[in-house]
Amino acid sequence: MKYALIGCGRISPNHIAAAIKNKLEIVAVCDINLENINILLDKFDMVETNIIHYTDYKKMIEKEKPELVAIATESGLHAEIALYCIKKGIHCIIEKPIAMSMQDARKICEESEKNNVVVCANHQNRFNKSIQKIYQAVEKEKFGKIFHAAAHVRWNRGKSYYDQAKWRGTWANDGGCLMNQCIHNADLLRWLMGDEIEEVMAYTDNLNHDYLEAEDLGLAVIKFKNGAYGLFEGTVNVFPKNLEETLYIFGSNGTVKAGGKSVNLIEEWNFQNDDENANQVKNQNSELTQNVYGFGHNPLYTNVINAIQTNTKPLVDAKAGMRALELILAIYQSAATGKPVKLPLGDVSSVDFIGRFNK
Repeated sequence: MKYALIGCGRISPNHIAAAIKNKLEIVAVCDINLENINILLDKFDMVETNIIHYTDYKKMIEKEKPELVAIATESGLHAEIALYCIKKGIHCIIEKPIAMSMQDARKICEESEKNNVVVCANHQNRFNKSIQKIYQAVEKEKFGKIFHAAAHVRWNRGKSYYDQAKWRGTWANDGGCLMNQCIHNADLLRWLMGDEIEEVMAYTDNLNHDYLEAEDLGLAVIKFKNGAYGLFEGTVNVFPKNLEETLYIFGSNGTVKAGGKSVNLIEEWNFQNDDENANQVKNQNSELTQNVYGFGHNPLYTNVINAIQTNTKPLVDAKAGMRALELILAIYQSAATGKPVKLPLGDVSSVDFIGRFNK
């Protein structure tokens, strides 16, 4: 399958590694800065190969005609590039967030169905062994009645991180910590809690990054339509480095905690009358990782390739990407208005909140 990558920044090595492992034919790589392409390909000893370098993704699409592209540019360009590719009949893996507005996210969903194109939102943490195991427990109703879930992203991002790319922390091209660092957890909360949300109440603030437009702290309470609740906490203010990324689910018959650097470890596994050994479950479904990206890109790519070949939906389809975005935008809207926000959300965009933290 002919494959091309658009965007060669921080996350791009994970995409190239997954493309190689899944035996995709990498025909081209695109970035507005050719040096970024060389740096990326050098990590894989692929500089001297016949992979063609482009600075214009439209020219790349026209000349190389890939069957599958991964879009890993700044967030504000995701929708524009995705819609161009989809209308050309090209399958897409879109890095999070799938778009910066509900309007663009809906267009991506509509056009992908209209053109019979597979679109995957790159929420790779769904493929963690830990998360897959917890999802199986939800499906088997092992928790009994689920009372509430809690997701925490307690990380550190300083000025050196934001200085790496001017678009970071801007409302038009990134959003704040919730949209950038925490949207994976928004996806997991919705997926594990039945997806349907009634309303959201939230606070956001910029407490420690006065050089950013958007938030560095977000706190939300989520009321799900099935009667359960969710707590969502995201921050990049933790001193002096990343502390944890955790996910809890509490039910009448069970308690589970996933932790580690990317919810890649099962740290608590307690169920009433459980036929599984808790220590064995923890050992068999935990993966040690040295970074926050985990090991999910490879199985995500495998899942997308299978969806293309069988004309089925990937596990994280365009609508799943839209739902994760919707939760983040609902949090932004609630925090800005000081009121609970009902879902489904209307035409809300990250740029609606420009000036929110102007001092």
